[in-house]
Amino acid sequence: MGNDSSSTIADVIESIIDNRGKTPPYEATGIPLIDVAVLAPNRKNPSFQNATKFVGAETYKNWFRNGHPVKEDILFATVGSLGNLCLMDSTIGCIAQNVVALRVDKSKCIPSFFYYLLKGKYGKELVKKLDIGGVQPSIKLPHLLNSKLELPPLQTQQAIAHILGTFDDKIELLRSMNETLEAMARALFKSWFIDFDPVRKKAEGQPTGLPPEIDALFPDSFEDSELGEIPKGWQTDSIYHIAKVIYGAPFSSSMFNAEKRGTPLVRIRDLKDENPEIYTEEVHPKGYLLKEGDIVVGMDGEFRAYLWGGKKSWLNQRVCVFQPKDDYPIGYVYFAIQPLLAEVEATETATTVIHIGKNDIDRFKVCLPPISIIGHFAKSTDSMVHTIVNNKHEIRILEAMRDSLLPKLVSGEIELSDKDISKIMEPEK
Repeated sequence: MGNDSSSTIADVIESIIDNRGKTPPYEATGIPLIDVAVLAPNRKNPSFQNATKFVGAETYKNWFRNGHPVKEDILFATVGSLGNLCLMDSTIGCIAQNVVALRVDKSKCIPSFFYYLLKGKYGKELVKKLDIGGVQPSIKLPHLLNSKLELPPLQTQQAIAHILGTFDDKIELLRSMNETLEAMARALFKSWFIDFDPVRKKAEGQPTGLPPEIDALFPDSFEDSELGEIPKGWQTDSIYHIAKVIYGAPFSSSMFNAEKRGTPLVRIRDLKDENPEIYTEEVHPKGYLLKEGDIVVGMDGEFRAYLWGGKKSWLNQRVCVFQPKDDYPIGYVYFAIQPLLAEVEATETATTVIHIGKNDIDRFKVCLPPISIIGHFAKSTDSMVHTIVNNKHEIRILEAMRDSLLPKLVSGEIELSDKDISKIMEPEK
Protein backbone atom coordinates (compact mmCIF):
# COMPACT_ATOMS: atom_id res chain seq x y z
CA MET A 1 0.00 0.00 0.00
CA GLY A 2 3.05 2.23 0.03
CA ASN A 3 2.38 2.11 3.76
CA ASP A 4 4.23 3.45 6.76
CA SER A 5 1.98 2.33 9.62
CA SER A 6 0.34 -0.92 10.65
CA SER A 7 -2.44 -1.25 13.20
CA THR A 8 -6.02 -2.50 13.47
CA ILE A 9 -9.24 -0.86 12.38
CA ALA A 10 -10.05 -0.24 16.05
CA ASP A 11 -6.93 1.93 16.34
CA VAL A 12 -8.30 4.49 13.88
CA ILE A 13 -11.93 4.45 15.02
CA GLU A 14 -12.90 7.25 17.37
CA SER A 15 -16.43 6.01 18.07
CA ILE A 16 -19.09 3.58 16.86
CA ILE A 17 -22.77 4.37 16.44
CA ASP A 18 -25.20 1.48 16.27
CA ASN A 19 -28.79 0.61 17.07
CA ARG A 20 -29.78 -0.51 20.56
CA GLY A 21 -30.79 -3.89 19.10
CA LYS A 22 -34.53 -3.28 19.15
CA THR A 23 -36.94 -2.04 16.53
CA PRO A 24 -37.93 1.59 17.22
CA PRO A 25 -41.52 2.78 16.82
CA TYR A 26 -42.00 3.99 13.25
CA GLU A 27 -43.85 7.00 11.88
CA ALA A 28 -45.30 7.64 8.42
CA THR A 29 -42.87 10.51 7.97
CA GLY A 30 -40.07 12.07 9.96
CA ILE A 31 -36.36 11.33 10.36
CA PRO A 32 -35.22 8.54 8.00
CA LEU A 33 -33.89 5.27 9.33
CA ILE A 34 -30.60 4.31 7.68
CA ASP A 35 -30.98 0.67 6.70
CA VAL A 36 -29.42 -1.44 3.95
CA ALA A 37 -31.84 -0.01 1.36
CA VAL A 38 -30.37 3.45 1.99
CA LEU A 39 -26.82 2.12 1.49
CA ALA A 40 -27.14 1.84 -2.29
CA PRO A 41 -24.11 -0.15 -3.50
CA ASN A 42 -23.40 2.18 -6.41
CA ARG A 43 -23.64 5.43 -4.46
CA LYS A 44 -20.94 7.08 -2.38
CA ASN A 45 -23.45 8.80 -0.12
CA PRO A 46 -26.66 7.46 1.44
CA SER A 47 -29.68 7.38 -0.87
CA PHE A 48 -32.31 8.80 1.45
CA GLN A 49 -34.89 8.64 -1.35
CA ASN A 50 -34.78 4.87 -0.77
CA ALA A 51 -35.75 5.26 2.89
CA THR A 52 -39.00 3.49 3.77
CA LYS A 53 -38.94 3.77 7.57
CA PHE A 54 -39.02 6.93 9.67
CA VAL A 55 -39.02 7.87 13.36
CA GLY A 56 -40.42 10.86 15.19
CA ALA A 57 -38.40 13.55 16.97
CA GLU A 58 -38.97 12.03 20.42
CA THR A 59 -37.77 8.59 19.30
CA TYR A 60 -34.80 10.15 17.55
CA LYS A 61 -33.84 11.97 20.74
CA ASN A 62 -34.32 9.20 23.30
CA TRP A 63 -34.40 5.75 21.68
CA PHE A 64 -30.88 5.34 20.32
CA ARG A 65 -28.23 4.54 22.87
CA ASN A 66 -25.13 6.30 21.56
CA GLY A 67 -26.07 9.14 19.30
CA HIS A 68 -26.46 9.45 15.57
CA PRO A 69 -24.20 9.48 12.54
CA VAL A 70 -22.73 12.76 11.39
CA LYS A 71 -21.04 13.96 8.24
CA GLU A 72 -18.00 11.83 7.22
CA ASP A 73 -19.03 8.79 9.29
CA ILE A 74 -18.71 5.53 7.35
CA LEU A 75 -21.98 3.58 7.24
CA PHE A 76 -21.39 -0.17 7.03
CA ALA A 77 -23.84 -3.08 6.69
CA THR A 78 -23.01 -5.95 9.04
CA VAL A 79 -25.82 -8.34 8.06
CA GLY A 80 -27.27 -9.31 4.71
CA SER A 81 -25.74 -7.09 2.05
CA LEU A 82 -22.25 -7.25 3.54
CA GLY A 83 -19.88 -4.64 2.24
CA ASN A 84 -22.62 -2.16 1.37
CA LEU A 85 -21.23 1.07 2.70
CA CYS A 86 -21.58 4.80 2.27
CA LEU A 87 -19.92 7.98 3.45
CA MET A 88 -22.34 10.11 5.45
CA ASP A 89 -22.78 13.50 3.78
CA SER A 90 -25.32 15.03 6.15
CA THR A 91 -26.42 14.95 9.78
CA ILE A 92 -29.88 13.59 9.03
CA GLY A 93 -30.81 10.02 9.85
CA CYS A 94 -30.57 7.38 12.53
CA ILE A 95 -29.02 3.92 12.47
CA ALA A 96 -31.11 0.81 11.84
CA GLN A 97 -30.24 -2.63 13.11
CA ASN A 98 -27.57 -4.40 11.06
CA VAL A 99 -25.88 -1.11 10.13
CA VAL A 100 -23.12 0.67 12.04
CA ALA A 101 -21.51 4.08 11.67
CA LEU A 102 -17.74 4.19 12.12
CA ARG A 103 -16.30 7.57 13.11
CA VAL A 104 -12.67 7.85 12.12
CA ASP A 105 -9.98 9.60 14.15
CA LYS A 106 -8.93 12.23 11.60
CA SER A 107 -5.48 12.56 13.10
CA LYS A 108 -4.81 8.99 11.93
CA CYS A 109 -6.99 8.45 8.87
CA ILE A 110 -8.89 10.54 6.32
CA PRO A 111 -12.57 9.45 6.43
CA SER A 112 -13.02 9.45 2.66
CA PHE A 113 -9.83 7.40 2.23
CA PHE A 114 -11.11 4.88 4.78
CA TYR A 115 -14.35 4.69 2.79
CA TYR A 116 -12.44 3.90 -0.42
CA LEU A 117 -10.24 1.43 1.45
CA LEU A 118 -13.31 -0.55 2.58
CA LYS A 119 -14.88 -0.16 -0.85
CA GLY A 120 -11.89 -1.67 -2.62
CA LYS A 121 -10.08 -4.99 -2.67
CA TYR A 122 -9.05 -4.77 1.01
CA GLY A 123 -12.65 -4.34 2.14
CA LYS A 124 -14.05 -7.01 -0.16
CA GLU A 125 -11.48 -9.58 0.99
CA LEU A 126 -12.09 -8.58 4.61
CA VAL A 127 -15.85 -9.08 4.30
CA LYS A 128 -15.33 -12.48 2.69
CA LYS A 129 -12.93 -13.55 5.45
CA LEU A 130 -15.07 -12.33 8.36
CA ASP A 131 -18.43 -13.61 7.13
CA ILE A 132 -19.66 -16.10 9.73
CA GLY A 133 -22.44 -17.31 7.43
CA GLY A 134 -25.53 -18.89 8.93
CA VAL A 135 -29.02 -18.06 7.68
CA GLN A 136 -27.64 -14.96 5.99
CA PRO A 137 -24.21 -13.35 5.64
CA SER A 138 -23.10 -11.49 8.75
CA ILE A 139 -20.07 -9.98 10.44
CA LYS A 140 -19.42 -9.53 14.15
CA LEU A 141 -18.31 -5.99 14.89
CA PRO A 142 -15.40 -7.01 17.20
CA HIS A 143 -13.98 -9.15 14.39
CA LEU A 144 -14.12 -6.17 12.04
CA LEU A 145 -12.45 -3.85 14.54
CA ASN A 146 -9.65 -6.33 15.26
CA SER A 147 -8.74 -6.66 11.59
CA LYS A 148 -5.24 -5.60 10.54
CA LEU A 149 -4.95 -2.28 8.77
CA GLU A 150 -2.07 -0.60 6.99
CA LEU A 151 -2.21 3.08 6.15
CA PRO A 152 -0.10 5.41 4.03
CA PRO A 153 0.75 8.90 5.37
CA LEU A 154 -2.17 11.29 5.83
CA GLN A 155 -1.10 13.46 2.91
CA THR A 156 -1.10 10.44 0.60
CA GLN A 157 -4.49 9.37 1.92
CA GLN A 158 -5.83 12.84 1.18
CA ALA A 159 -4.47 12.79 -2.38
CA ILE A 160 -5.91 9.35 -3.14
CA ALA A 161 -9.30 10.33 -1.72
CA HIS A 162 -9.21 13.50 -3.82
CA ILE A 163 -8.51 11.59 -7.05
CA LEU A 164 -11.23 9.01 -6.47
CA GLY A 165 -13.61 11.63 -5.14
CA THR A 166 -13.31 13.59 -8.38
CA PHE A 167 -14.82 10.63 -10.22
CA ASP A 168 -17.62 10.28 -7.68
CA ASP A 169 -18.39 14.00 -7.79
CA LYS A 170 -18.83 13.83 -11.58
CA ILE A 171 -20.94 10.69 -11.26
CA GLU A 172 -23.20 12.32 -8.67
CA LEU A 173 -23.54 15.42 -10.86
CA LEU A 174 -24.73 13.27 -13.77
CA ARG A 175 -27.15 11.37 -11.52
CA SER A 176 -28.55 14.62 -10.16
CA MET A 177 -28.98 15.90 -13.71
CA ASN A 178 -30.85 12.72 -14.62
CA GLU A 179 -33.17 13.06 -11.64
CA THR A 180 -33.96 16.66 -12.64
CA LEU A 181 -34.57 15.77 -16.29
CA GLU A 182 -36.83 12.85 -15.39
CA ALA A 183 -38.78 15.00 -12.95
CA MET A 184 -39.31 17.65 -15.66
CA ALA A 185 -40.50 15.10 -18.23
CA ARG A 186 -42.76 13.39 -15.66
CA ALA A 187 -44.30 16.73 -14.66
CA LEU A 188 -45.20 17.50 -18.28
CA PHE A 189 -46.68 14.02 -18.79
CA LYS A 190 -48.74 14.35 -15.61
CA SER A 191 -49.98 17.81 -16.57
CA TRP A 192 -51.06 16.84 -20.08
CA PHE A 193 -52.12 13.20 -19.79
CA ILE A 194 -53.16 12.57 -16.18
CA ASP A 195 -54.40 15.88 -14.75
CA PHE A 196 -55.44 17.18 -18.20
CA ASP A 197 -54.46 20.71 -17.16
CA PRO A 198 -54.73 22.32 -20.62
CA VAL A 199 -58.25 20.92 -21.08
CA ARG A 200 -59.40 22.00 -17.63
CA LYS A 201 -58.05 25.51 -18.13
CA LYS A 202 -59.77 25.85 -21.50
CA ALA A 203 -63.02 24.49 -20.00
CA GLU A 204 -62.80 27.22 -17.35
CA GLY A 205 -62.00 29.89 -19.90
CA GLN A 206 -58.44 30.32 -18.63
CA PRO A 207 -55.31 30.57 -20.79
CA THR A 208 -53.29 27.36 -20.97
CA GLY A 209 -49.95 29.13 -21.28
CA LEU A 210 -49.08 26.88 -24.21
CA PRO A 211 -47.93 28.08 -27.66
CA PRO A 212 -50.98 28.64 -29.94
CA GLU A 213 -50.18 25.66 -32.19
CA ILE A 214 -50.20 23.31 -29.16
CA ASP A 215 -53.09 25.02 -27.36
CA ALA A 216 -55.32 24.49 -30.41
CA LEU A 217 -54.83 20.71 -30.24
CA PHE A 218 -56.44 20.34 -26.79
CA PRO A 219 -60.26 20.22 -26.50
CA ASP A 220 -62.19 22.37 -24.03
CA SER A 221 -64.45 19.70 -22.53
CA PHE A 222 -64.54 16.13 -21.19
CA GLU A 223 -66.48 12.94 -21.84
CA ASP A 224 -66.96 9.67 -19.96
CA SER A 225 -64.95 6.55 -20.77
CA GLU A 226 -64.12 3.17 -19.26
CA LEU A 227 -61.23 4.92 -17.51
CA GLY A 228 -63.41 7.70 -16.17
CA GLU A 229 -63.49 11.28 -17.40
CA ILE A 230 -61.14 11.97 -20.33
CA PRO A 231 -60.77 14.88 -22.77
CA LYS A 232 -63.43 14.93 -25.48
CA GLY A 233 -62.37 13.12 -28.63
CA TRP A 234 -59.59 11.14 -26.95
CA GLN A 235 -59.69 7.36 -26.99
CA THR A 236 -58.91 4.45 -24.65
CA ASP A 237 -57.20 1.23 -25.66
CA SER A 238 -55.03 -1.64 -24.49
CA ILE A 239 -51.40 -1.10 -23.49
CA TYR A 240 -50.56 -3.12 -26.60
CA HIS A 241 -51.68 -0.20 -28.75
CA ILE A 242 -48.61 1.79 -27.63
CA ALA A 243 -46.10 -0.93 -26.74
CA LYS A 244 -45.03 -4.49 -27.34
CA VAL A 245 -44.24 -6.44 -24.17
CA ILE A 246 -41.22 -8.75 -24.31
CA TYR A 247 -40.73 -11.27 -21.51
CA GLY A 248 -37.39 -12.60 -20.28
CA ALA A 249 -36.40 -16.19 -20.99
CA PRO A 250 -35.80 -18.95 -18.40
CA PHE A 251 -32.02 -19.13 -18.56
CA SER A 252 -30.52 -22.15 -16.79
CA SER A 253 -29.06 -21.26 -13.38
CA SER A 254 -26.57 -24.12 -13.77
CA MET A 255 -24.84 -22.03 -16.44
CA PHE A 256 -24.60 -18.84 -14.37
CA ASN A 257 -21.10 -17.63 -13.55
CA ALA A 258 -19.50 -14.68 -11.75
CA GLU A 259 -16.30 -14.81 -13.81
CA LYS A 260 -17.81 -12.72 -16.64
CA ARG A 261 -17.86 -15.56 -19.15
CA GLY A 262 -20.37 -14.91 -21.88
CA THR A 263 -23.01 -12.18 -21.62
CA PRO A 264 -24.42 -10.39 -18.54
CA LEU A 265 -27.82 -11.60 -17.38
CA VAL A 266 -30.28 -9.08 -15.93
CA ARG A 267 -32.34 -10.24 -12.98
CA ILE A 268 -34.75 -8.14 -10.93
CA ARG A 269 -32.06 -7.34 -8.36
CA ASP A 270 -29.93 -5.75 -11.10
CA LEU A 271 -32.46 -3.17 -12.27
CA LYS A 272 -31.64 -0.41 -9.77
CA ASP A 273 -27.88 -0.61 -10.08
CA GLU A 274 -27.76 -1.59 -13.76
CA ASN A 275 -24.67 -3.66 -13.05
CA PRO A 276 -25.37 -7.39 -13.49
CA GLU A 277 -22.95 -9.61 -11.59
CA ILE A 278 -24.07 -12.87 -13.16
CA TYR A 279 -23.08 -13.90 -16.69
CA THR A 280 -24.06 -16.83 -18.87
CA GLU A 281 -22.68 -18.49 -21.97
CA GLU A 282 -26.13 -19.84 -22.79
CA VAL A 283 -27.85 -18.45 -25.89
CA HIS A 284 -31.54 -19.04 -25.22
CA PRO A 285 -33.74 -19.40 -28.34
CA LYS A 286 -36.27 -17.00 -26.78
CA GLY A 287 -33.65 -14.67 -25.35
CA TYR A 288 -33.84 -10.89 -25.64
CA LEU A 289 -30.77 -8.66 -25.39
CA LEU A 290 -31.57 -5.66 -23.25
CA LYS A 291 -30.01 -2.48 -24.64
CA GLU A 292 -29.53 1.11 -23.54
CA GLY A 293 -32.81 3.04 -23.51
CA ASP A 294 -35.07 0.00 -23.11
CA ILE A 295 -37.94 0.31 -20.63
CA VAL A 296 -37.51 -2.63 -18.27
CA VAL A 297 -39.77 -3.78 -15.42
CA GLY A 298 -39.29 -6.35 -12.64
CA MET A 299 -42.27 -8.62 -12.10
CA ASP A 300 -41.73 -9.70 -8.47
CA GLY A 301 -41.51 -7.77 -5.21
CA GLU A 302 -42.09 -4.28 -6.52
CA PHE A 303 -43.12 -3.11 -9.95
CA ARG A 304 -40.94 -0.26 -11.16
CA ALA A 305 -40.11 0.92 -14.65
CA TYR A 306 -36.46 1.70 -15.42
CA LEU A 307 -34.77 3.28 -18.41
CA TRP A 308 -31.93 0.82 -18.86
CA GLY A 309 -28.49 2.39 -18.96
CA GLY A 310 -26.33 -0.68 -18.37
CA LYS A 311 -24.48 -3.04 -20.67
CA LYS A 312 -26.21 -5.02 -23.39
CA SER A 313 -27.48 -8.02 -21.41
CA TRP A 314 -29.78 -11.01 -21.63
CA LEU A 315 -33.21 -10.53 -20.07
CA ASN A 316 -33.93 -13.20 -17.46
CA GLN A 317 -37.35 -14.58 -16.62
CA ARG A 318 -39.63 -12.46 -14.39
CA VAL A 319 -38.28 -9.33 -16.06
CA CYS A 320 -39.96 -7.73 -19.07
CA VAL A 321 -39.48 -4.89 -21.54
CA PHE A 322 -42.13 -2.45 -22.79
CA GLN A 323 -41.02 -1.67 -26.33
CA PRO A 324 -42.71 1.48 -27.73
CA LYS A 325 -44.51 1.17 -31.06
CA ASP A 326 -43.71 3.51 -33.93
CA ASP A 327 -45.95 6.49 -33.12
CA TYR A 328 -45.19 6.54 -29.40
CA PRO A 329 -41.95 7.92 -27.95
CA ILE A 330 -40.01 6.21 -25.17
CA GLY A 331 -40.89 8.93 -22.65
CA TYR A 332 -44.62 8.59 -23.27
CA VAL A 333 -44.63 4.80 -22.79
CA TYR A 334 -42.26 5.03 -19.82
CA PHE A 335 -44.52 7.40 -17.90
CA ALA A 336 -47.79 5.84 -19.10
CA ILE A 337 -47.04 2.43 -17.57
CA GLN A 338 -45.90 3.74 -14.18
CA PRO A 339 -49.36 4.43 -12.67
CA LEU A 340 -50.60 1.11 -14.09
CA LEU A 341 -47.78 -0.76 -12.38
CA ALA A 342 -48.32 1.18 -9.15
CA GLU A 343 -52.01 0.29 -9.16
CA VAL A 344 -51.28 -3.43 -9.44
CA GLU A 345 -48.66 -3.17 -6.70
CA ALA A 346 -51.12 -1.36 -4.40
CA THR A 347 -53.86 -3.96 -4.87
CA GLU A 348 -51.72 -7.10 -5.01
CA THR A 349 -51.68 -9.20 -1.86
CA ALA A 350 -49.50 -12.19 -1.09
CA THR A 351 -48.08 -13.94 1.95
CA THR A 352 -44.49 -13.55 0.76
CA VAL A 353 -43.59 -11.70 -2.45
CA ILE A 354 -46.11 -10.00 -4.71
CA HIS A 355 -46.08 -10.79 -8.42
CA ILE A 356 -47.30 -9.27 -11.65
CA GLY A 357 -48.06 -11.49 -14.63
CA LYS A 358 -49.13 -11.34 -18.25
CA ASN A 359 -52.78 -11.51 -17.21
CA ASP A 360 -52.33 -8.29 -15.23
CA ILE A 361 -50.58 -6.56 -18.14
CA ASP A 362 -53.29 -7.77 -20.56
CA ARG A 363 -55.77 -5.69 -18.54
CA PHE A 364 -53.74 -2.47 -18.76
CA LYS A 365 -55.73 0.32 -20.42
CA VAL A 366 -54.38 3.70 -21.46
CA CYS A 367 -55.88 7.01 -22.47
CA LEU A 368 -54.85 7.95 -26.01
CA PRO A 369 -54.60 11.60 -27.06
CA PRO A 370 -54.28 12.50 -30.74
CA ILE A 371 -50.91 11.66 -32.29
CA SER A 372 -50.35 15.38 -32.92
CA ILE A 373 -50.25 16.01 -29.15
CA ILE A 374 -47.99 13.01 -28.64
CA GLY A 375 -45.67 14.52 -31.22
CA HIS A 376 -45.36 17.77 -29.28
CA PHE A 377 -44.72 15.82 -26.09
CA ALA A 378 -41.95 13.96 -27.89
CA LYS A 379 -40.38 17.22 -29.10
CA SER A 380 -40.29 18.45 -25.50
CA THR A 381 -39.02 15.27 -23.85
CA ASP A 382 -37.07 13.15 -26.37
CA SER A 383 -33.90 15.14 -25.78
CA MET A 384 -34.34 14.71 -22.01
CA VAL A 385 -34.68 10.93 -22.33
CA HIS A 386 -31.73 10.79 -24.72
CA THR A 387 -29.58 12.79 -22.29
CA ILE A 388 -30.59 10.55 -19.37
CA VAL A 389 -29.50 7.42 -21.25
CA ASN A 390 -26.26 9.07 -22.43
CA ASN A 391 -25.50 10.20 -18.88
CA LYS A 392 -25.98 6.65 -17.63
CA HIS A 393 -23.49 5.47 -20.25
CA GLU A 394 -20.97 8.08 -19.12
CA ILE A 395 -21.54 7.08 -15.48
CA ARG A 396 -20.65 3.47 -16.37
CA ILE A 397 -17.39 4.62 -17.96
CA LEU A 398 -16.48 6.81 -14.98
CA GLU A 399 -17.30 4.01 -12.51
CA ALA A 400 -15.09 1.59 -14.46
CA MET A 401 -12.20 4.08 -14.47
CA ARG A 402 -12.61 4.78 -10.75
CA ASP A 403 -12.86 1.09 -9.88
CA SER A 404 -9.76 0.36 -11.95
CA LEU A 405 -7.74 3.07 -10.21
CA LEU A 406 -8.98 2.38 -6.69
CA PRO A 407 -7.03 -0.83 -5.91
CA LYS A 408 -3.90 0.42 -7.65
CA LEU A 409 -3.82 3.67 -5.69
CA VAL A 410 -4.74 2.11 -2.36
CA SER A 411 -2.24 -0.75 -2.71
CA GLY A 412 0.57 1.53 -3.82
CA GLU A 413 0.83 -0.11 -7.25
CA ILE A 414 0.45 3.44 -8.53
CA GLU A 415 2.76 5.45 -6.28
CA LEU A 416 2.26 9.14 -5.68
CA SER A 417 5.40 11.19 -5.23
CA ASP A 418 5.52 14.29 -3.06
CA LYS A 419 5.39 16.34 -6.25
CA ASP A 420 2.31 14.42 -7.45
CA ILE A 421 0.59 14.94 -4.12
CA SER A 422 1.35 18.65 -4.06
CA LYS A 423 0.01 19.06 -7.58
CA ILE A 424 -3.13 17.06 -6.83
CA MET A 425 -3.90 18.97 -3.65
CA GLU A 426 -3.00 22.41 -5.03
CA PRO A 427 -6.57 23.29 -6.13
CA GLU A 428 -7.78 22.79 -2.56
CA LYS A 429 -5.38 25.37 -1.10
